[in-house]
Amino acid sequence: MPAVTVSPKFQIVIPRPIRDNLHLRPGQKLQIIEYAGRLELIPERDISELRGFVKGINTDFTREDDRV
Repeated sequence: MPAVTVSPKFQIVIPRPIRDNLHLRPGQKLQIIEYAGRLELIPERDISELRGFVKGINTDFTREDDRV
């Protein structure tokens, strides 16, 4: 597990293998959440990158009458 060091300005560098695996790019925004004593970084994705992310979802169900 890669380790990082917090700089005096409270900055960290995300290790290259993680940046590559998550396809992070300079200037990209990340959401940060503190949960159960740890930090979680969640990359914000462009809406075009989300196309097809629910591929294979089951849409075979009966809608209520008041729904389109």
